[in-house]
Parts: sequence; C-alpha cells; structure tokens
Amino acid sequence: MVFSSSLFLLYVLPAFLLVYALTPRQGKNLVILLFSILFYSWGAPKFVFVILGSTMLDFYLVQTMHRSTQDRTRKLLLGTSLAMNVGLLLYFKYANFFVDNVHAMMAAVGMEPFAWTKVLLPIGISFYTFQTLTYAIDVYRKVHDPLDKLTDYLLYIMSFPQMIAGPIVRFNTIADQILYRESKVENFLIGCYRFCIGLGKKVLIANVMGEQADLIMNGDLTQLDAGMAWLGILAYTFQIYFDFSGYSDMAIGLGRMMGFTFPENFHFPYISRNISEFWRRWHITLGDFMRDYLYIPLGGNRSKTTVRRYANLWIVFLISGLWHGSSWNFVLWGAFHGCFLILDRLFLVKLLDRFGHIPSVLFTFLVTMIGWVIFRLESLSEIGLYLGSLADISSFQMPNVLPGFYPILAVAALFSFLPLSRLGENWANIAFFRDRYRPISHLGWTLISLCLLVLSIAYIASSDFNPFIYFRF
Repeated sequence: MVFSSSLFLLYVLPAFLLVYALTPRQGKNLVILLFSILFYSWGAPKFVFVILGSTMLDFYLVQTMHRSTQDRTRKLLLGTSLAMNVGLLLYFKYANFFVDNVHAMMAAVGMEPFAWTKVLLPIGISFYTFQTLTYAIDVYRKVHDPLDKLTDYLLYIMSFPQMIAGPIVRFNTIADQILYRESKVENFLIGCYRFCIGLGKKVLIANVMGEQADLIMNGDLTQLDAGMAWLGILAYTFQIYFDFSGYSDMAIGLGRMMGFTFPENFHFPYISRNISEFWRRWHITLGDFMRDYLYIPLGGNRSKTTVRRYANLWIVFLISGLWHGSSWNFVLWGAFHGCFLILDRLFLVKLLDRFGHIPSVLFTFLVTMIGWVIFRLESLSEIGLYLGSLADISSFQMPNVLPGFYPILAVAALFSFLPLSRLGENWANIAFFRDRYRPISHLGWTLISLCLLVLSIAYIASSDFNPFIYFRF
C-alpha cells in the first residue's frame, strides 16, 4: 500500500485520522503503532513478524547496553545490535546479488550453479535498518537515553509515515517528540497542506513523467535516436525527483498532522551549482546519515592525507550507491558521483564559479541526468547504448510524446528551477518551510490543497499507472 493509492486516500487515512482524533493523548502512540503494523502487514505480511521480532530483540540489547558500566560489554552489545540489523539488510537485499555473481563466475569457468531459492525483499528494509542503527549508536554515544517502553521503540521504528521510504529520522531528533508532543490545529492544517502538495507532485507530475520515461527507456534501445534519448532521460530526471520528494512531502505532512516534525529530505536539488551542493539538497537525510555515521568515523576531513580523505569519500558513495539497490549499475552510479565530488574538491567548484550561476546549474543538471541513466538502466550494455544515443546528435529527430506531456514537463521544470529567482525562492519557502500562517493564508492553502487532492484522486481513478520508484529500497 502506498500513500498515492485509492485504498489509502479514501479508506485507511480517513479511518486513522478519525480514530487518532478520538483517542485520548495517552493512547495516541498506541493508535499510530497499531495502524503502522497493519499498514506494513498489508504490503509485507510474510515479513512483519521478522521486523517485529528483530526490533524487540534490539530494544532489549540497547537497554542492556545503556545500563552496563563496562566498556567492553557496551561495545559487545553495540556490535551485536549492529551485526543483527546490518545482517538482516545484507541477507534480504544482497543475498540474491551475491549468489547471482557467484553463479556468473562459476559459469565462466565451466562449473554448474548450485541450487538457490530467491530471497524476497521486505519493503522498506533499508530505511528500517538505518533507523535501528541510529538508535543503537546514539544511545551508545550517550547522545540520548533509550526509550523506556517497548511500544515507543516499535513506534519509532515502524511509524507508517516514514518507515517505507523515509525520510530517515534519527533517534535523537525524534525521541522527545515520541514522549511529549502537542496536537495543535495549525500543525494539523500545515500537515494537510504538505501532504496534498506531495500527493500532487507524485500523481500529477511524477506519474506523467514516468509513463513517458518508461515508454522510451523500456523499449528497444538499439533503435533509439538522440531526440527520444534526451526526452526519456529528461522525463526520468523529473519523475524520480517529484516521485521521491513528493512521497517525502506526504510523509512529513502525515507526521505533522500527528504532531511530529520530521526532517526535510529535499531542497530543490536541481538548482545546485555543483555535485557537492546537489548532495546537500538531494535525499538530505541519507547524506547526513552517511556523513555522521560512516564518513566521519572513517576519518572524514580529519584524515591525515588528501588521498585518504578522498578514499573515504569514494567508499561512502560506493556504499551509498549499493544501498540503493543490489545491482552493479548502482555501484557505478555511486562511483560516478564520488568521482565528481572529488573533482569538486580538486578544482571543479572554483572553475564553475568562474562561469557564473546559471551555467554552473546547467552543467550540474547535465551531469545529474547522465547519472540517472546509470541509475535507471541495470544492464551495463543498455547504459552504453543509451549514452551513445545521447551523444549521437546527428540522429536527432523531434520525438512523439504522450498527450499532455509537454505542459506537465513545463510545470515540472518551473517548480524544479523556481528558486533560481528571488521571487521564486520566497514563494518556495512560504509553500514548504513555514510554521505559521495568517488566517487568509490558511484559506488559500486549504483551497489549493483540496484542488490537488481532488485532481490527484481523479487521476488515480482513471489511470493504471501509479508506480513508486523508491518502494524497492
């Protein structure tokens, strides 16, 4: 079940909000937890008990670690918690990838592959793992005391707004909100606005872009001309942004309705002037996690040599790429971005600054689009064919597109690059990042939200195309 489905919008969400509103304050966390378990069970009934069991075990491991006064015991318990949670991720997400590569090597030397039953991937396993890691590590570092109640910990891990696709919520930023938060009407209204904006981004923009992108990128790439190639990757570039950021907006909005403040996950990444800035604006919670829980522990900027510093950066982005999926194209995508991050530090940022703001944004956007080719196509041969078509300008022809594509493409570009102007930046801050509104503003945003909601439901009801790219992660 995804947020942009008729089932969720017309039945699950209204039922949850009604029960949640009628429940006394001391029982609200339990309502969220029960709905979260039902929500996860709907999408992954075979795995819900694995998630519940490992989460319960982790809760008691961290509790014991926190009470221990022996450094050796604390490290042992931390290691056990990390090993269990990372082990689950490695098994469920990468076992098939490992076996497939072993089979390929065996076939290359003439050996028969061994029998193997494919492992199914639990939804949201990557986001689940990252949140369990932040809990154990934050408690070990004494950043925050652990939660006293098992149900509160289960709520932190399994809260349905953000368990499936983030944003990654660190324990130390949300712990106090789990225990003490106020239900305010204004928070609820702002959450509704944010949810409807995210829903509109996902359904009215990302789905239209995705249908065109799939038509091109899932077709016969040997017959692809430059016009279709550029149109396909442009459509996918906007699809993945509005799909993922829209879903993050919906998660943030749902959390706000319940009194939670989740961290922002996107901040107009396509206006970045270099790849380093892009990663400060794209999937912000993943970048922050990788920096604080991997890059800095590896030595980060404190490394004694430049080579070691760049090696740390490269390792982080190789892992970040592999986190996105168990396929070599994701590793290549991580290496691609890691390469540009190193080039930024060597000379590229200073060079781009000399060309000015707009040329820097266009160059970074082009690099990002090339990266999305690698991200989207799993086969290295397909990646090669597609990049070749992009470069073969002599084959350019005006592409035929699906009805209504170009107007939505214009809307996608407008909203992606809006903050390049001062007026656009002010509007974006008002739309996304304000905590209070005047009464007249509430009226305006209520009307906008209702329009987006009605249009989105109408689109969902009339179309069979409603994918969610990051569902697999």
